[in-house]
Amino acid sequence: MKIGNRTGRIRYMMMTAAAAVAAALLGGCAMGGATGTKTVQGIQALEDGDYQQAQQLFLEAADAGEQQVLAYRGLGMAYMGTAQYEEAESAFRAALESADSRMKENVRDIELYLATAQYRAEDYEDTMVTCDEILKGGGKNENADAYFLRGASALREGMQEEAGQDFDAAVRLEPDDYDLYLNIYECYQDLNLTGLGGGYLQSALDIQGDDTEHSYNRGRIYYYLENYTEAQSQLIGPVEEKYEPAMQLMGRVYLALGDREHAQAVYRQIEEEFGASAAVCNGLALCAFVDGDYDTALSCISQGLAMEGDEAKQELYFNEIIAYERKLDFSTAKAKAQEYVRRYPADEAGKKEWTFLSTR
Repeated sequence: MKIGNRTGRIRYMMMTAAAAVAAALLGGCAMGGATGTKTVQGIQALEDGDYQQAQQLFLEAADAGEQQVLAYRGLGMAYMGTAQYEEAESAFRAALESADSRMKENVRDIELYLATAQYRAEDYEDTMVTCDEILKGGGKNENADAYFLRGASALREGMQEEAGQDFDAAVRLEPDDYDLYLNIYECYQDLNLTGLGGGYLQSALDIQGDDTEHSYNRGRIYYYLENYTEAQSQLIGPVEEKYEPAMQLMGRVYLALGDREHAQAVYRQIEEEFGASAAVCNGLALCAFVDGDYDTALSCISQGLAMEGDEAKQELYFNEIIAYERKLDFSTAKAKAQEYVRRYPADEAGKKEWTFLSTR
């Protein structure tokens, strides 16, 4: 949904393919076997999203001689959380140097983190080299994430044929992973090559299954295809079953169709069934945006930001910037954008908003 005459978009809690890879890896931050005090504390800081504190704790763990593989692996993950990708790469290399030949699974795991850090740093050639190392020998070394990252890097380097081969290999390994198809599509979408990427979304629609989860995922695919009528059709069943993710998506579908009244009703139903949440507040703020009621949008955003936890708050912070911008309060919008970039340094949309507002 466009804001005014500008190209910035209200946030709908969708994630780019590059961010999805990093988030998936950061989300799997549990490190079994950790015994060192600082390492254990660092892991907890990672799980809490306190990446700066995690960095300090893992540095102390490494200096204290605690398990070096875990300490440096954790340090790399903490650096990724603050978009310090070169530092993350150095930390992951240190973890690999500390690993021995008996730690094959750990080594591949760290190499995937390394490749992700390189990709996020836009170091596509090195990403492909690291993925080559992961995939070397084939067979049991085949890994869908490695194929995806190598394909995404190849695409960025203009190697469309090689990218397609790697994406196809990833899909072959994970043929029922809807997120994988969506991530591949977003790689093409980022480069305005949706004609090439659309086939992956069509393939995702061939995944067999008629349960709630499958219907919801097909609704996601149709939403990406901007076929909102079919998305709505797929989501009706899951919504009737009160499957919350489907209800959230249905709200976005109604907004895409310009039906603010039904979108608002869905978000109110979610609130009634599951309680108030930052995600619901964000949805209600989006409804207020449709009406041009930015004061109400800011009230919803403020309510959401006051809640505990971090879920959906990035979208709220971003939409707060847009609300002040649409109110023509550029000084406040600029201050909010500056804080947003500090809080989420890896977000490209936030950087673009900050750049735009810095010229006002």
